Amino acid sequence: ARQSDVRMDKVVVGPYENDVLVLRDKGTGVAVLVDAANEHELLLEVSRATGVRRVLTTHGHFDHIQADTEMRDAGIDVGIATQDAEMLPGYDFTIPDDEIIEVGDLRLRTIHTPGHTRGSTCFLLEGHPVLFSGDTLFPGGVGNTKFAGGDFPTIIRSVDERLFPRPVETLVLPGHGLDTTIRTERPT
Repeated sequence: ARQSDVRMDKVVVGPYENDVLVLRDKGTGVAVLVDAANEHELLLEVSRATGVRRVLTTHGHFDHIQADTEMRDAGIDVGIATQDAEMLPGYDFTIPDDEIIEVGDLRLRTIHTPGHTRGSTCFLLEGHPVLFSGDTLFPGGVGNTKFAGGDFPTIIRSVDERLFPRPVETLVLPGHGLDTTIRTERPT
């Protein structure tokens, strides 16, 4: 897919200022939403406008899933890694590791990165150096590991083994705050 075929929109929602990302294949009009975090009315409006049919959930923490029920009620399927599935009020499909999710002609590779939660998953847009990192990798470091299912040695291993081998120019879009790159984060 050429860069011009991809549209990405970021919507910041809720008291934790979650970044909700909409990835759309302009050629086919197919879109997915990463993390239906909050403000379901806004997210449903965005989904209707962009053709979102599925929600890909990076992990099961409450601040990332508060619009899930309303999205499902509107006929949009919600998916999450099996390890975090019980954290959701309901879901429609599970997201295995190292699988391709097709979004029209775009391809998202799933990368299981446990440590923030047991089922934390990142999504790499193949053919484009773009990584949706959820709460696994942020500018300046890794996500919090103090909550249930969190483990610091595990998240460090996940980032080292699963994310840092990616090309250094890979754009990292986390679940909160500013974007970064693999090049910027690797030294820290």
